[in-house]
Amino acid sequence: MRKNNNSNRGSSQGKSSGNSSKRSVKSPSGKRIGKSRVVEKSEPKKEFKPRKNYGKPADNKKEPAAPRPKLKTLSAEGMRLNRFIANAGVCSRREADTFITAGAVTINGKIVTELGIRVLPGDEVRFDGRKIEAERKVYILLNKPKDYVTTTDDPHADKIVMDLIKDACDERVYPVGRLDRNTTGLLLFTNDGDLSKKLTHPKHNKKKVYQVTLDKPVERGHMDMIAAGIELEDGPIASDAISYTSDDKTEVGIEIHSGKNRIVRRIFEHFGYRVKKLDRVLFAGLTKKNLPRGKWRLLTEKEVKFLKMM
Repeated sequence: MRKNNNSNRGSSQGKSSGNSSKRSVKSPSGKRIGKSRVVEKSEPKKEFKPRKNYGKPADNKKEPAAPRPKLKTLSAEGMRLNRFIANAGVCSRREADTFITAGAVTINGKIVTELGIRVLPGDEVRFDGRKIEAERKVYILLNKPKDYVTTTDDPHADKIVMDLIKDACDERVYPVGRLDRNTTGLLLFTNDGDLSKKLTHPKHNKKKVYQVTLDKPVERGHMDMIAAGIELEDGPIASDAISYTSDDKTEVGIEIHSGKNRIVRRIFEHFGYRVKKLDRVLFAGLTKKNLPRGKWRLLTEKEVKFLKMM
């Protein structure tokens, strides 16, 4: 916020007017420093240009890449093979390295076992004999309704979540984690295996917030015990935060990062409560804002970058 310097400016002008006969006033050609002093430019300002070649002579002329005669000939262009395989939705980069060294990958009909090989435009890559192509990464956020099963294929289910996003993209995407049939709320889909693993592994502590509606008021003592940690049949569990969200204490907000199956329901069932409604309202920083139930949207570039930096 700028301060009003009119009074200071006026006094400065008053002092300078008395000495106007002793010095000639030149038109300012530089920047003002402080309140009244004018500094003239002696030399034009130099622009800073970062070096991109790190000591190597710059060569702005790029010739078209020649066909690669041998697989061992690396190029500065193209895409690393493990990344190409991961982009194709086959597996993660780390897993791709294992398959490459095992001889399960070929480029242009020749087995590749060397890590670091790059795939160039026009190369034919096969994984376990099947031709693969790099796919663009897709990230879809769905506000899941009730009665939909979180699976890619289930012949016994009448409704699956894939039905709700069937027109979202041509790429094959998968749900990140799962919500049970009666749970509603945020569900992310992607073909980015690395990000999916990052978001679902408990060690990364990705925040998930649920709105829980119960059949009776939750006792304060039970709330404190859930916050401190309880022992379930598959081990200890504690919430990161928990609080009432209604005056009658039948609605609770709970923050948790565990990915165990039906964990929120099992926490309250442990104390004899029946969960009437369970809605995931926040997942890894993503919210349901402007996303009606049963609808989906693509993540923005900013959201994707945020997820990868978490």
